[in-house]
Amino acid sequence: MTTPESTGVGSSGVGQLDGRMNLGRTTTHRITRALRSLREKRGEVTTGRVLTLIVSARSEEDLDSVVRGANEASREHPARVIVVIHDRSTDEVSLDAELIVGGQAGAAEIIFMRLHGELADHADSVVMPLLLPDTPVVVWWPFTSPRNPAGDSLGRLASRRITDSFSDAAAGKGAKAIFRRRIGYTPGDSDLVWSRITPWRGLLSSAVEQHAGDTVTGVDITGPAEDPAVDIAAGWLADRFSVPVTRYAGTSPAVPIDDEGLATAPVERVVLHFTGGDLVMEVLDHRSVRILDGETDNIVTLHRRTLGECLAEELRHLEPDAAFGDALHGLPRVRVAREPAPAPVEESHR
Repeated sequence: MTTPESTGVGSSGVGQLDGRMNLGRTTTHRITRALRSLREKRGEVTTGRVLTLIVSARSEEDLDSVVRGANEASREHPARVIVVIHDRSTDEVSLDAELIVGGQAGAAEIIFMRLHGELADHADSVVMPLLLPDTPVVVWWPFTSPRNPAGDSLGRLASRRITDSFSDAAAGKGAKAIFRRRIGYTPGDSDLVWSRITPWRGLLSSAVEQHAGDTVTGVDITGPAEDPAVDIAAGWLADRFSVPVTRYAGTSPAVPIDDEGLATAPVERVVLHFTGGDLVMEVLDHRSVRILDGETDNIVTLHRRTLGECLAEELRHLEPDAAFGDALHGLPRVRVAREPAPAPVEESHR
């Protein structure tokens, strides 16, 4: 079997986990018996697991980051994590598996399953016997995802389906990637670019509350051209305010960095034009943003969320996210500017 170490997972420390068992070529029945044996040996029970998280990946994708993200999220949401690796490089039909319980796996038990040959196209049948009874099922495509997640064989098992338009090379980049999610959207779908801007949305909403009775007449938003998080933020603003929203491409790379070389929040700058004056929120560095509102000048903490933080948020709310659907609905009303972004706030205001 191709183990976590040989697929890149071992570098995250997973290779040093206790409570692990390499089953090699196996069956789902053997996996179930082996899990029971491991738990009995460690004195653990499954009653604390609150969901089953199915991770659908390909062998060439970054499994190391997937495991780190799932481990981080499982500390808040104890889960059975089933990592399904679709290997279509061979015609031989077989299933290899490795189990990890306890240790650095956080509050999860992890099942690595590599499906070879034609079996890779029937993952739903393979994972079905391993789903925890009477708990929600979530499917996460950390990289390559189907056009219609709800219509995918694994997606049909789940009440919540999570994609990541930023990392999905098949979906394109920037607005093209998030529009793909809009076309195939079904309630219960979500995307990590949406949870990546949750703190940003919260800060902006708090600032807008100070303008009770004032009217928004337009919005300018700036961020990397290749980051669909900026596009979904623009769609959210267009749907919320029903005003012209212009999306400008910044000069930063897909992941903007500050003077210390550390990653910053995706939306670099947003200007809300109120009838009574502008509200500006712009990134200063990896830890803070400045909010300029009339004579008020505040610096507020805001960092770029990790993969685990985004995933953990998605697992907190397993019902359909209506706000995400509304933001997708607002995308066609966003004007993507070809001209440079407006000049930033004058230095005298700083």
